[in-house]
Amino acid sequence: MDADRARRRRALWASFVGTGIEFYDFYIYATAASLVFGQIFFPKGDPGVQQMAAFATLAVAFFARPVGAAVFGHYGDRIGRKATLVASLLTMGLSTTLVAFLPTYEMAGWVAPLALCVLRFGQGFGLGGEWGGAALLAVENAPPGWRARFGSAPQMGAPAGFIAANGLFLILCSVMTTEQFADWGWRIPFVLSAGLVAVGLWVRLKLGETPEFKAALAEAPPPKVPLGEVVTRHGGALLGGTIGAVACFATYYIATAFLLGWGTKSLGYPMGAFLGVQLVAILFMAGGIYLAAWMADAKYDPRRVLAGGCVLVAASGFAMAPLMGAGLAGVFAFLSLLLFAMGFVYGPLSAWLTDLFPPRVRYTGASMTFNIAGVVGGGLTPVIAQKLAMDAGLAPVGWYLSAAATLSLVALLLLKGRRADA
Repeated sequence: MDADRARRRRALWASFVGTGIEFYDFYIYATAASLVFGQIFFPKGDPGVQQMAAFATLAVAFFARPVGAAVFGHYGDRIGRKATLVASLLTMGLSTTLVAFLPTYEMAGWVAPLALCVLRFGQGFGLGGEWGGAALLAVENAPPGWRARFGSAPQMGAPAGFIAANGLFLILCSVMTTEQFADWGWRIPFVLSAGLVAVGLWVRLKLGETPEFKAALAEAPPPKVPLGEVVTRHGGALLGGTIGAVACFATYYIATAFLLGWGTKSLGYPMGAFLGVQLVAILFMAGGIYLAAWMADAKYDPRRVLAGGCVLVAASGFAMAPLMGAGLAGVFAFLSLLLFAMGFVYGPLSAWLTDLFPPRVRYTGASMTFNIAGVVGGGLTPVIAQKLAMDAGLAPVGWYLSAAATLSLVALLLLKGRRADA
């Protein structure tokens, strides 16, 4: 019994810490893209167009994520969760650290944005294998009746990584001039990633395999081509799970990357003040994640809680334009509401997506659904939102968010009662 508790604690800690580090890496890029990448990695011109170019590099990682999900999922289902999670963390960490040493457009011309996109692809490739493995590590170690709450451990890595990333940027912005930050200060968070990755590797190298993966191997040999089995035997779960997860990506990247850039550059809010508001509002997301996970275990089920979250996100979209224009108090109210709703479309996602697939192809299935949803819901969302806002203000961006949430709601309703045999 003590051994089981110790194993579960290690799994939860490794899932949370590793995912928190990976999301820190992902978020420092998104924050830097919102604040400075447009003017330092692209030719001089209209600031709005530069911002769209910077957001376009965000999309590179989203298109890399399904590739990473297929590769890491293949090995995660064939050789195990532990080794695959170590490899994904190394891939992400190296790509992030190297961004710190890139030349600017003024120094290297077109080579600078090309190199930025290559490293961004590496980030997405690594993260493509990270989330699915971390979710399985937590959920497959959960005791009966705790799958959603254990599955919230990797989800909590998202707000933790965001707090670390934006907190560091907030400190840098407060102690540096705008020129110093744009010149070299933005590089510091990328350099620090190397130390965090070392900590994550130390934690993950102490892990063993999950009980459900061991049981699946004892029952039958691993599939030769896990992705092929997912597509041919679990295509409905793959499609429905992907659409059901779209809302969380659209919500997050509008609430963070897009609104940070729009709020500071178009609405004129001070950069430090806006980062501070986001930093406090993200705590509402953390609260929403755990509350949603608890409700999914104790009161309802993951699918119904996710559906309720979609309704809340869809309603929040109509409050975007009036609240974002109502000063920092309005910004705080809107971001707190939207990120709390984000907790409900994200917190139970690990348990829901995991249970859509049997253990033998679960790494591939959960990773592919999550990361293809990232392409659909998050890949081009900041660019689309920027274009909509430039043409007609924030109201259409809110409608876009509501439409994404409604799409996920429909998928969740259609997948009622869908659960793979454990």
